[in-house]
Amino acid sequence: MKPPVFSRRALLRTGALLPFVPSVAGAAVASLADVPAPPALAPAALAADNGWWSKVGALYDVTDEVAMLDNGYWGSMARPVVDAYARHVERVNSGNAYYGRLAFPDEYGAAHRAVAEALGVGRDEIVLTRGATEALHALIGGYNRLRPGDTVLCADLDYDNVITTVHWLRQRRGVNVVRIDLPEPATYQGLIDAYAQAMAQHPRLRMMILTHVSHRNGVVLPVAEIARMARERGIDVIVDTAHGFGQLDMRIPDLGADFAAINLHKWIGAPVGVGAVYIRRGRVRDIDPYMGEADGDNIATRVHTGTINFAAYLTVPLALQVHQRIGVANKQARLHRLRNRWVDAAREIDGIDVLASSDPRLTSAIAAFRLRGKRSVADNVALAKRLLQEHGVFVVMRDGLASGACVRVTPAIFTSEAQVDRLVTALRG
Repeated sequence: MKPPVFSRRALLRTGALLPFVPSVAGAAVASLADVPAPPALAPAALAADNGWWSKVGALYDVTDEVAMLDNGYWGSMARPVVDAYARHVERVNSGNAYYGRLAFPDEYGAAHRAVAEALGVGRDEIVLTRGATEALHALIGGYNRLRPGDTVLCADLDYDNVITTVHWLRQRRGVNVVRIDLPEPATYQGLIDAYAQAMAQHPRLRMMILTHVSHRNGVVLPVAEIARMARERGIDVIVDTAHGFGQLDMRIPDLGADFAAINLHKWIGAPVGVGAVYIRRGRVRDIDPYMGEADGDNIATRVHTGTINFAAYLTVPLALQVHQRIGVANKQARLHRLRNRWVDAAREIDGIDVLASSDPRLTSAIAAFRLRGKRSVADNVALAKRLLQEHGVFVVMRDGLASGACVRVTPAIFTSEAQVDRLVTALRG
């Protein structure tokens, strides 16, 4: 006699697959209800409400050993998200393949749906990845409309590994790679003009990278305007919005691009190891499937991550709920206030060169500075080290700008004004 075959639906009816969610031993589990609802204030007014933001900051268990001003690496999770992540780790570990093969697919689908809704795109237009870098590799490496002799464009503000991958296209596609240095100090029209000039100078330009928010100096690129110019000339753009989505009040269609790479563990506050590829509906075939995967219009075939961190993906919906409860417009206004607090003060300090635009359209949480005339990597590594050792301020050196190395400063929504002021005091000293 053949053994009985149980469908997943039948198992659920009998209770064999009832969700198992163990508690976190010895911990008071936080929930979405612990996230304070914002008062009825405009974002700009709420940005100055230190009392409310201190309640938000209390949700984050961040070290108090230093003034943490390097929050561009990844974003700390709020306590409700940490607790949910721990529960999901226990659940996945306990259920093992029994859970992973039978129950996880539907729950992963719910996470995928939540991300698509947050991005403002269709479910068939995104596939989840381990981060923006993996997403960019899939888009740049898989872009198949290039022919030998075509031109690809990148800029000094682009992410280091993106520039490396673009140059790899010389081997992969036989293309010419052109790198431009964007104007500094940046202006809105100056940035647009730099790309317009590159398009005019390179008639065989077919694809270019646009970094929405630079990880070096925080400049926000006018992506929609540049993408529109590119579209009129038959040029595709791949947008790196690793530092854009989550801290700026925008969604993916606002970029006006057909391809984008997204990060969810920087400004959304999901567990480390979650991102997404966006390909506008109808453009999937312009990105090659991953290493022999079946061709067709299924975007999932463009990425093959292997066995994923189940718990990280399961935690994404709650991370998005926390993000949405605080409000992206509120987050953006608060981050700009913190950024401007130190930037405005530093501009008045003799011997400090601030690398930050005064145009609010080009402003993000990130900005940078250097000591006047000190442009080398060694100079700025030493400066960051001095700020840490002598003042307890943790920042990071960034290299790659045409003008030289710098020190990057990145507050988060849990950063206090007092921590920002500690940096200013150190710079004045």
